[in-house]
Amino acid sequence: MHHRDLTPLLRATVGFDRMMNMLDASTRPDTASSSYPPYNIEKTAEHDYRITMAVAGFAQEELEITIKENSLHIAGKKERDKEDKVTYLHRGIANRSFERSFDLADHIKVTGANLENGLLIIELAREIPESKKPRNIPISNGTPNEPELIDQQ
Repeated sequence: MHHRDLTPLLRATVGFDRMMNMLDASTRPDTASSSYPPYNIEKTAEHDYRITMAVAGFAQEELEITIKENSLHIAGKKERDKEDKVTYLHRGIANRSFERSFDLADHIKVTGANLENGLLIIELAREIPESKKPRNIPISNGTPNEPELIDQQ
């Protein structure tokens, strides 16, 4: 794997260090533990997204979803049964704790989470504040604006 030096980009930008860190992290090789649990990221509408994570065997109280700044953190905590005396001939269902984080873009908010049929579904939406939305600026012709007269009937 080739490592790209992002230093020239950092010299010409201000405030993009978080994005550069994400680009750098994306070039690192994945480990086997990063594939558990499997998940999908979907774009369901222009400003709506969905993360679907396969969490078969986890109860609702064993899952935790946390947002801190622009990071979504999902954790599943499995308690080991010490009294469980089962001898497995084949154990294909992973029954282990996990932690997974997703970096969120600015103005992405979690709008809901649902656990259904072993799938954890997290709904997200981009909510752009009014101050950040585009707006039209009236153009004057150089004369002072006169207040409009309102008919009072």
